[in-house]
Amino acid sequence: MTTHTRTTHVQTTHTQTAHTPAAHTPAAPSYGQLPIIDLSAADRGPQARALLHAQLHSAAHDVGFFQLVGHGVTRAETEALLTAMRAFFALPEADRLALDNVNSPHFRGYTRTGDERTGGSRDWRDQLDIGPERPARVPGPGEPPYWWLQGPNQWPAALPELRTAALAWIDRLSAVAHRLLHELLTAIGAPADFYDPIFGDRAHPHLKLVRYPGSAGDGTDQGVGAHKDYGFLTLLLQDTVGGLQVQREDGRFHDVPPLDGAFVVNLGELLEVATDGYLVATNHRVVSPPGATERFSVPFFYNPRLDARVERLPFPHASKAPGITTDPANPLYAEYGYNELKGKLRAHPLAARRHHGSLLAPA
Repeated sequence: MTTHTRTTHVQTTHTQTAHTPAAHTPAAPSYGQLPIIDLSAADRGPQARALLHAQLHSAAHDVGFFQLVGHGVTRAETEALLTAMRAFFALPEADRLALDNVNSPHFRGYTRTGDERTGGSRDWRDQLDIGPERPARVPGPGEPPYWWLQGPNQWPAALPELRTAALAWIDRLSAVAHRLLHELLTAIGAPADFYDPIFGDRAHPHLKLVRYPGSAGDGTDQGVGAHKDYGFLTLLLQDTVGGLQVQREDGRFHDVPPLDGAFVVNLGELLEVATDGYLVATNHRVVSPPGATERFSVPFFYNPRLDARVERLPFPHASKAPGITTDPANPLYAEYGYNELKGKLRAHPLAARRHHGSLLAPA
């Protein structure tokens, strides 16, 4: 089983005194379901919040994945997004291809089935990539090339409700992730607001609307290949079909049964590096549904500003952190934008060759 490892240049200049952490006892492995975390417990008094912190600490340290309930996102908000999403994938293929991300130097828009890569192999899904709606920024002389990632989205003219629903979802889940990150940092004894300066109104969240059309028909079943996310937090809305698998403590990939009304949350590599491996980013993948069964999912990636430099987190468990190993083929940079640019260039080779050939390594 391939395990991704990282090189980092994370800064270490902060020296704030950490808060007293919630007690942590390693949880016994249970592979039937991920840990279930109720975020609303933070509002039910000191005892309920202390229990929340103990559970969150264990889930983030031992597993790196959990199911989040009590997040406050309503069924009506969810249905507004899912209805618009299904309408998009029901559009004629020509209408979807009019938004082909090959036409976007910012890697926004529609990716047809099989055109995205994970681990060098094709992912059998199609999707719409959406980010903050901002003017294009072309990097000037001496500026980092990751500024290419800032720019406008591509929207279907026949479906204006999709733009409304998707941008509202980005705002809504940014707020949920902000609150969750505060509770998570508190749970391990760190200052809750430590990373607030690198988010704010210039954060760079990323939303995918994804359809898995079923199996490829050639014996391959890679909906998405095994990988770790490189940001801070991912909140996934999945339908009832299933297919998401998480690598657990036994080294094997286990199914994640869909839980009605929950987000599947996983930690990204930046949090693992910032805690020297104490919090874990975990390998996961999607197995294509059988036959012609469709699966829909909506991953939301909570990422900081492109120019954010992610500093080491001060927390009392730092001495127990196992550390991280290095792999020159998969560096993780302290300046967030380089991580996302690296991922986009690998995942979208057609757009990368068309717009950013000078950034690609020689074949």
